[in-house]
Amino acid sequence: MPTTFAFLAIGTSWKIIIDKELIESESTALLRLIEARIERFDQTYSRFRMDSVVTQMSQQAGTYKLPDDAVSMLQVYKQLYEVTNGQFTPLIGQTISDAGYDANYSLVSKKLTHPPRWEEVMEYHDSVLTMKRPALLDFGAGGKGYLADLVAQILLDAELLSFVVDAGGDIVCRGQTRVGLEHPIRTDEAIGIATVTNGSICGSAINRRAWGEFHHIMNPVTLTSTRHLLATWVIADSGLIADALATCLFFCSPEVLKTVYDFEYVMMFADEHVEFSPDGRFELF
Repeated sequence: MPTTFAFLAIGTSWKIIIDKELIESESTALLRLIEARIERFDQTYSRFRMDSVVTQMSQQAGTYKLPDDAVSMLQVYKQLYEVTNGQFTPLIGQTISDAGYDANYSLVSKKLTHPPRWEEVMEYHDSVLTMKRPALLDFGAGGKGYLADLVAQILLDAELLSFVVDAGGDIVCRGQTRVGLEHPIRTDEAIGIATVTNGSICGSAINRRAWGEFHHIMNPVTLTSTRHLLATWVIADSGLIADALATCLFFCSPEVLKTVYDFEYVMMFADEHVEFSPDGRFELF
């Protein structure tokens, strides 16, 4: 019988299915490790917590030592920042907050300002991030997928080789799993099924975290939420890459992004037509 964990963390529902029956003591110890790792991640990167490192960075310039695994995330963010000409940026945090998606979930918009450029505010070496001036960072475009990667690594370290980690729809698996693609308007329908083997699938849609004239994907140039796309899905080797690219597709063509990363995708546009990778891993209805 498989072992299943289901819980809430970082504002979303998690489900972990392990293709092995664990005794109660093993199951309890493993879940404690997972919950502790999620808590450490949240206390570092959340812009919704007053005690997080990201909140400290928004209040005070200086040098901050991040966890060693921050290197991978910072490298991906910097590379995609450059590829998208600054449209994919962790410095969007204040803009999103001022639009209403703030720590208090006020959903009340204030005057919006363009985020600063990376080189004006940030520089990093290994896992040390220097903030030249205070700025509110947001790692929501890739962070949840990356956290799913980190949880998957805990399972691999425990010699568990077949599992699914589902962090609110950002999925990392070992073995094979099939995932339904939720229609972004008629959410009781699916537009297709993806088959994922030893990798990740992540999606992004404008019907999630939406309020007033805004949703969580905001263009730092226009200071508006993008509307030409309804939803994207990406299959990639890691949750970090899949999650980040699912957002980048709202700003940048898949052809440009494919010069940097190997991935497959589905994009549903505002008129509900769909474009996708002709690789066979997506079965669209």
